[in-house]
Amino acid sequence: MVLASAPFAGCGGASTDEPPPPMSATDGSVARPRLDAALRPDASCEVIIDTPPLQPAQHVPINTPIQYSSNPPSSGPHYAVWAAYTEYAQPVDSRYLVHNLEHGALVLHYKCAGECPETVKALRQVRDAIPDDPLCAGRGDGLRVRVIIAPSPDLDVPVAASVWGWTYKAQCVDIPTLTAFAREHYGQGEEATCANGQAVF
Repeated sequence: MVLASAPFAGCGGASTDEPPPPMSATDGSVARPRLDAALRPDASCEVIIDTPPLQPAQHVPINTPIQYSSNPPSSGPHYAVWAAYTEYAQPVDSRYLVHNLEHGALVLHYKCAGECPETVKALRQVRDAIPDDPLCAGRGDGLRVRVIIAPSPDLDVPVAASVWGWTYKAQCVDIPTLTAFAREHYGQGEEATCANGQAVF
């Protein structure tokens, strides 16, 4: 089902209206807002925001091959274990990360040759702009938000972000549009939980 294009708040030239909330479908499942066409907000480099086809969320055994509907993945089958919410210096298997997305997480991905400290620093700035998550409050472990920053060598762009049902892909870290995407779509997974994940290496 394709719904009317959801406006993207915070991007130059785009409406500042909030997107419609998820709606109940007739079968009791959640009908997510979908875009008729990818959004290309005003930015310092090319940015594309899209709603790839939703794939069913189901647990699969470790090492099960999965073909996702987007790069980076934004929905679909995944491992029963999810990754800890932290910053990683090495890639994390997407089959863990998709479970994080199901829990309402935001994953900030980057691809660069060698180390790229300026990119990581900018992604931290985006993470830090997300308000404290009330689901994470009072846990006693210091977890503030459900966000992962990790290198993703399989990306076809230098920078990307994923949440359940949405992707953001860019040729640079455009902080205004990436922050707007993060704040608008954070916490909208199929399951609302801030239980921390596990070390997956």
